[in-house]
Amino acid sequence: MQLTVLLYTKPSVAQRVIRVVLSGNLNVCVTIPAFVQGEYVMMKRRQKGSVAPSDREHVLATAAHLFREQGYERTTVKEIAEACEMLPGSLHYRYPTKEAILVDLMRFGLEEASKVILSAMAGVQDPVEQLRRGINAHLEILVSGSDMVYVLLFEWRSLRGSARQEMIELRDRYEALWAGMLTCLSQQGAIRKEIDLDLLRLIGLGALNWVATWFHADGRYSLQQIGDFVWLVIKRALMDDEE
Repeated sequence: MQLTVLLYTKPSVAQRVIRVVLSGNLNVCVTIPAFVQGEYVMMKRRQKGSVAPSDREHVLATAAHLFREQGYERTTVKEIAEACEMLPGSLHYRYPTKEAILVDLMRFGLEEASKVILSAMAGVQDPVEQLRRGINAHLEILVSGSDMVYVLLFEWRSLRGSARQEMIELRDRYEALWAGMLTCLSQQGAIRKEIDLDLLRLIGLGALNWVATWFHADGRYSLQQIGDFVWLVIKRALMDDEE
C-alpha cells in the first residue's frame, strides 16, 4: 500500500487540510491545526546519513525490547549494539546518542500508529464514523503487545532538553490528527458547542492510553466491549441527539 500525504493551506484559514491518498484514491480528508509545520508525521523524514529503512526498523525494534525489559536508563548503547549484532561504532555512526535512538523510536512508532489510524478511516466519509473507527484502531494499537507502544507510553519522560522537546512536538503532530477530527465534528454541529475540544482530546487520549495498563486478553472485558463502551459515553455525553 502506497501512502501519499499532501498538505494544503489557505492564508485566510488558520488550518491545514490533510488529504490522504491510498493507492491513488482519495479516502480521508481531515483538518488539523496550523501549528503542524512542514511534512506531517506520516511522511518519511530522512536526514543525511540516516540509517537505512531495514536497519532502522531492526535497531529500533531491538532497542524497544531492551528499553521495555530493562528500562531506558539501565540500557546501554553497547547492549543495543550487541543485541543488533553490530559494532558499537557502527551504531554510534547511525545514532550519536542513546537519546537519538529513543527519539527515532518514538518517531517511528507514531508514524506507524498514524498509518493504522488513517487506514481504519479510509473510505469513510462520515466524520462521526471516522472518529469511532479511529478510537477502535487506537485501542487495538495499545493492546497489541508492541514494545514500541510500551516505550511510547512510559519511557518518553526519560528524555531531557532538546530531545524531550522534539518528542513533545512528535506527540503533538499525532494528536493533531485527533484535533482535526474533533474540529470537523464541531464545525458540522455533531459535538455540542459548549464542549472544549482541546480538553476533550487530552482527557480522551489519556483515558484510552490508560487501557494499556490494565487490559488483559483473558480479562473481564474484551477489546470490543471497551470500544463500544467508550463510544457509548461519547455519543451520549458529547454529541447532539440528531447525530
